[in-house]
Amino acid sequence: MRLGILEMVGLGASLIFAIPLGVFGLTLLADGRTVFGAGMLFLAVLMVALPKYLTTPQDIPTLAAEKVVGGVAKEPDEDE
Repeated sequence: MRLGILEMVGLGASLIFAIPLGVFGLTLLADGRTVFGAGMLFLAVLMVALPKYLTTPQDIPTLAAEKVVGGVAKEPDEDE
């Protein structure tokens, strides 16, 4: 799975917020507050996973541009 530049920046931005939240969840789990700690871990995972699999209104112009560029600039065959 190859990520484009914008996808990598988006993933990095998600990780900036998700990693501290996940560490906080692990700390709560270690302290014995299992429900709240598990909830924080679940929220951290959702922060990273949802943008990858969820299409938002901001993604529609990007998807349209990728289709146009893919139609105009075809990748060369292995024979060429």
